[in-house]
Amino acid sequence: MEVKFNKQDSTLTVAISGNIDTVTAPELDTKLQENLSGIKDLILDFAAVDYISSAGLRVILMANQQLEDADGTMTIKNANDDVRDVFEMTGFDSLLNLD
Repeated sequence: MEVKFNKQDSTLTVAISGNIDTVTAPELDTKLQENLSGIKDLILDFAAVDYISSAGLRVILMANQQLEDADGTMTIKNANDDVRDVFEMTGFDSLLNLD
């Protein structure tokens, strides 16, 4: 997994590539936590995400909750059909902003 950050004012865009699974989810969580201070709009670009596991879903849900608690928003963009299927099967599509 590779993670790239682009911060502009209070908007943070995070481009993720590879798999978000039990091995990589803790790293993603750590990197997000290090960069969320002062962020009101978090955009997760999933264009290069091939797979997300329940561990990855947990990290995404926790980041979303953190943003909501700070009156911010999180949007997931460019998720492929396989990743969208995981969001739909788990009901996360109704909890998250998918674009």
